[in-house]
Amino acid sequence: MTKENNISTQVARQIIIAGGGTGGHIFPAIAIANAIKAEAPATDILFVGAKGKMEMEKVPQAGYEIEGLDIAGFNRSSLIKNIFLPFKLLKSFFQVRSIFNRFTPDAAIGVGGYSSFPVLKYAQNKGIPTFIHESNSFAGKSNMMLAKNATRVFTATEGMEKFFPAQKIQVTGNPVRQVIERMEVSKQEAVHFFKLDPLKKIVLSIGGSLGAQSINEAIANNIEDFEKNNLQLIWQTGKSFKEKAIAIATGHKNIYVSDFIMQMEYAYTAADIVISRSGAMAIAELCLAKKPVVFVPYPFAAEDHQTANAKTLVDKNAALLVTNKDALEKLVPTIISLSNDDTKQQAMKEKIGEEAKRHADIEIAKTVLTILNKN
Repeated sequence: MTKENNISTQVARQIIIAGGGTGGHIFPAIAIANAIKAEAPATDILFVGAKGKMEMEKVPQAGYEIEGLDIAGFNRSSLIKNIFLPFKLLKSFFQVRSIFNRFTPDAAIGVGGYSSFPVLKYAQNKGIPTFIHESNSFAGKSNMMLAKNATRVFTATEGMEKFFPAQKIQVTGNPVRQVIERMEVSKQEAVHFFKLDPLKKIVLSIGGSLGAQSINEAIANNIEDFEKNNLQLIWQTGKSFKEKAIAIATGHKNIYVSDFIMQMEYAYTAADIVISRSGAMAIAELCLAKKPVVFVPYPFAAEDHQTANAKTLVDKNAALLVTNKDALEKLVPTIISLSNDDTKQQAMKEKIGEEAKRHADIEIAKTVLTILNKN
């Protein structure tokens, strides 16, 4: 019997997965959980997130229990809002202690987001194995602090030794939802799902799970240009822009509006061109989907890592980039120009597809379970 086949026969484990805040943390966490359950079905998994954040909704929808912490991150735009941060962090440690006393985990996995740090720090203080997944090419400060005492650090890219102890790094890529890895939806089904015309090109705008103001404003200000250029639009707006977008799209049969698209396998399949932020998970999914993409990096992400993420692909001619400050003026014209250049679209598809990494969730799950079974 191989080691891989033997994993699921081992003793049942209890594992905490901590993190969230955005889809870029939540969906990889769920992918890892699903892979662990596939390898070792008896494993009991509990998620820990931040109260009021989207993980408190999305994780239960995926079939897992979640506990919420009263915690927030450092606010870079308003320093006065950080006054109560030490108290919230201290409170979160008491909440984590209570969770650990009830759940008694054998391991804790952190995927980034506010709740990762107190959960993994507490686990390390108790001698419980901890595993970190760093999705970006520029590591977050919390992960850098936790890495010294982590059991293993899973990274999306090579060259992360400048952030983490080299002997603890395992390059896996980013875990992607299985429905997107498989992409089993036909183009016809996908276009019909959004009630659009299969004979016209479709632009998909996904400004991240929380929406993107600069992308939304650029589209809103140039909405007529889509129809003038025979283009259709699938517009994921985020909650805050949804009502405005619906009003703008009224009377335009070429536009589909939603604040959040759960069935992203349909959206990617339907799309001919994509507008996107350049968070690590968006990039991982777009590489698998093999779509020509125009990135508009969020400039206020920690260490401006979204720009670094995007430039990795732009430098390989696998994507285009419009800066956040230029989006209003340049984004829609860039999309229209690309839509008229089929040769460039095809070349970008091939280049971005070369960057795809598969089965990161399975590799992480097998590594975690193998290490635990050795202890």
